[in-house]
Parts: sequence; C-alpha cells; structure tokens
Amino acid sequence: MHLSRRGLLLGTAGVAAGALTACGAGEDAKPLTGYTGIAMPTTTSDRWVLEGADLEKRLQDLGYKTILEYGDDDIPAQIQQIQSMIDKGVEFLIVGAIGNTSLGEVLSKAKDKGVTIIAYDRLILDTPDVDYYASFDNHQVGVLQAEHIITKLGLTHESTETFNIELFSGSLDDNNSQYFFQGALDTFEPYIYGGQILIPSNQTEQEQTATQQWDRTIARTRMAELLDAHYKDERLHAVLSPYDGISRGIVEALVAADIEPGSDDFPVITGQDAELRSLKAIKEGTGQSETVFKDTRQLAEVAVNMVKSIVEGSTPEVNDQGTYDNGFKFIPSYLLEPVDVTAENYKEIVVDSEYTTEEDIDSAPADEG
Repeated sequence: MHLSRRGLLLGTAGVAAGALTACGAGEDAKPLTGYTGIAMPTTTSDRWVLEGADLEKRLQDLGYKTILEYGDDDIPAQIQQIQSMIDKGVEFLIVGAIGNTSLGEVLSKAKDKGVTIIAYDRLILDTPDVDYYASFDNHQVGVLQAEHIITKLGLTHESTETFNIELFSGSLDDNNSQYFFQGALDTFEPYIYGGQILIPSNQTEQEQTATQQWDRTIARTRMAELLDAHYKDERLHAVLSPYDGISRGIVEALVAADIEPGSDDFPVITGQDAELRSLKAIKEGTGQSETVFKDTRQLAEVAVNMVKSIVEGSTPEVNDQGTYDNGFKFIPSYLLEPVDVTAENYKEIVVDSEYTTEEDIDSAPADEG
C-alpha cells in the first residue's frame, strides 16, 4: 500500500470547490437558515461526545437550529438518523461517519433535497455527494507517533542496536486509519531497511494490524496473542498505537503478562485524541507515553464556519484540494495540524489552552473490562 502524500495539493483536481453553491440557490430560493443535522458516530469515545456538544452550541450561538444524534457504532442506526434529519428539512449535514462506505444512498437522498454535506474528520467514500471535508493532517498524526518512538528509543541511522516493535492500526472502515498507518510506516521505513527496527510478528500490513471499530478489547486480545507468540524470550521495545483506547487495551495486556508500567521492560506506547484517562497515564508514567492532540475545538470551528459561509452566500475556506480522493472526486478540505503530547508538554498543550484541567486529568476513571 502506498498513498500519494500531496500529489495534487491545491491542484486542478479540486477546482470544483469554487463551483459549489449554497443549497437551493436560485432566484426563487428561500434564504438559508443554517438548519443543521449533526450525525456523530459514537458515545464510547470522549472526543465525539465533546465534539457533538461543541458543534451544537456553536451553531446555536449563531442562531441556527440543530439536530444532534449519535449512532453508537451502529451503521443502520446512523443511516436512519440521517434520513430523519433529511425528512425534518435540514439544510446542512455534518457527518462523522461510522462506516466510510455506508452512507452513499442516504446522502444521495439528502443531495436531492439540496442539502450541503460536510464530512467531519472521517472522509466518506464512494459517493459524489460530499461537498467538503473538515479534518486534521492525518498522515502527520502517524509521523508524530513514529517520531516519538524513534526519539524514546534513541534510534539513529548509525545505531547498531536493534529494537522490537509491533504495529497496531485503526478500523478498516475508517478512511483516516490508512493515513495514520502510512505516516508511521513512512517514518519507520529507513530504520526497518537499516535493520534497527525489527517487527518479530511480521505483521506490517494494515489488514493484519487493524482494530475493528477502534475497540480496546480487540486490541488487548491481539496484544496478548503477540506477546504469547513472539515475546516469551524477547523484549518488546515499542508499540505503535493509533488511538488512546487501543493504547489502554495494549497496556492491559502487558500488565496481565506481568510487564509493569514504569519498569525498564515496559515498551514505549503511542496514542491519539488526548483522552483524559490516557493523559493521566502519560502524566503519571503508568502506561502510554504519548498521545497526538487534535484540538477538536478548532475542528468544530472549521465545520461551523463552512456552514456560516454558505448561509452568508460565500464559499467556505479550504486549504487542500488534492489529497483526499473519496472514489468519485477530490474533496475540498480544510486540514488542521495535530500536536504531539507527552509528560513534558501536556500542561502547556492541553491545560494552559483550557482544553481540560489538571483536576479533570487527575480524577479520570479507570477503564472498565
């Protein structure tokens, strides 16, 4: 698998962005009111709960009516929720998709009604009906995670020491997963070819390393299997994990194998989303040592500004028109920069910015199960 990083960035493939117009435009069209349906994928991850509420508040503060629904990882339920929003007359849909190829039919119905469709963080594939995409630089997420491992292990191209690493990737039905994974592999590649990084399981393809629905228990089971099969007599130095929930599942498997957090034998573990329970572990040195912070307040602002621009008769701002091909076209996108968070900088990045507080981090509950 190889993805073109920025092959057509701001190129001609995305010029359709300028041709997009507000839904229902025309001499006799009714003025847009900003009525927006917000379809979020799940309540099992802190970030989606926070983002749904943030999107709703920002839109309502502009005087726009909203409908907010969570699909709870059930694709038919999300389709039904979106259809209900269409039936109620929404003019915009902001969709964090559960399945990246599952929404074509219902979005076609939305487009028939003149609805503007914004894919939110997760690109929706195999449909011509997505108008805009708001997300982060997902390739860079994987780069940051891999760079953290390289730094913590003290890897150099001249090093003769070898390190054992295992790879985890996200859900195959989430388009972002391939970008996270490819970013990490691109960064590891010189060290793999140079012999400094070994992957004893030989599981290096996304399909082999995937974690369906980003499920912590699936990650825990796979990590336990890897330890049993490959690490009875070998040390595991690092685990690439794309998401905090997966990271905590990995930690649980390590602890069950009597590898204690904070010990010299505990591997470097990455993550993503700056969930409170993971921030607590990073702060205390009791699990993963890194997470990638994607400031969802900024992402919500981008999506809301897209709606606002169209309501006011202008074209939404984008900064990428040639990276994200959904199978029908390159989607005009606005990409934000992710940030690496460790014990050394978590206070500056997530506390001082008022994303969360020390008290919230310290009081974060343990995972169940």
